Amino acid sequence: MAELGELVEKVRSKNAGPFWLTIDVFCGSPEMFRRVSATLKTADVARLFSVPAETMKRFDIDSLNVVKFSLPRPVVQGTRQDRDMHGAQWANLLAELTLAE
Repeated sequence: MAELGELVEKVRSKNAGPFWLTIDVFCGSPEMFRRVSATLKTADVARLFSVPAETMKRFDIDSLNVVKFSLPRPVVQGTRQDRDMHGAQWANLLAELTLAE
């Protein structure tokens, strides 16, 4: 078993407006894309971020070898409670997720 960030080219997160975040998993090759797409479960990602799975959107983009997740921000961007104004730190949590072989 290995962490997602060790297997793929890059994991990146950013704002998708003031109410949503997007997290991109750049797999780097078609083989790794197929592996990540098959083993990275939306329910596991939702559990990691403590959001209901039905509020997450998932996009498997095989032409780019990218798996993308979009989820509601826990607080509106720029409010006093916002600890990550640019949404950049969410990628680190997903990169540390262990994938089954």
